[in-house]
Amino acid sequence: MASEIELSDFLKSVEKRAFKRSLYHVRNQESALDIVQDSMMKLAEHYGHKPAEELPMLFQRILSNCTLDWFRRQKVQNALFSNLSDFEGGNDSEDFNLLDTLNATMHGEQNESAESLTERAQTLRDIETEIQELPARQREAFLMRYWEDMDVAETAAAMGCSQGSVKTHCSRAVHALAEALRAKGIRL
Repeated sequence: MASEIELSDFLKSVEKRAFKRSLYHVRNQESALDIVQDSMMKLAEHYGHKPAEELPMLFQRILSNCTLDWFRRQKVQNALFSNLSDFEGGNDSEDFNLLDTLNATMHGEQNESAESLTERAQTLRDIETEIQELPARQREAFLMRYWEDMDVAETAAAMGCSQGSVKTHCSRAVHALAEALRAKGIRL
């Protein structure tokens, strides 16, 4: 059984990655924050009594379900209020600030040139853009496997599909990303 401290430490350790993953899916910071917060609350409320080693898998599943629920609500909301959107103005799609993230992770590379830093930031923006363009299931499998560092079995359980499906989604995502990045002149 996970203690309150173990649960708190676990949630602190996954919050940034969970936010980034949600942001890739929903492309809206406020919605991504809501999804992560709801997921964390559900984990604590319903599964806080589980052993600490089960928390990562449970959280991934809850996060996936909360994301799917968000999309379902959006679909219903868009169907009900599609005519009202013609009267709205403005743009509420704020971009995730990659430079802040990049600067936070590069604390040991202060001697790097400004040109090099700019190129790296642009490359990361291009990669993020291409990840966002992936089909939803491919993006989900790719992020779980390579962002969350989950194995095939864990990813399959979290996504509610077979291990073969996870491998197929990941393979297609990797090939699509490689092709898109090659077209932009990026070699990784």
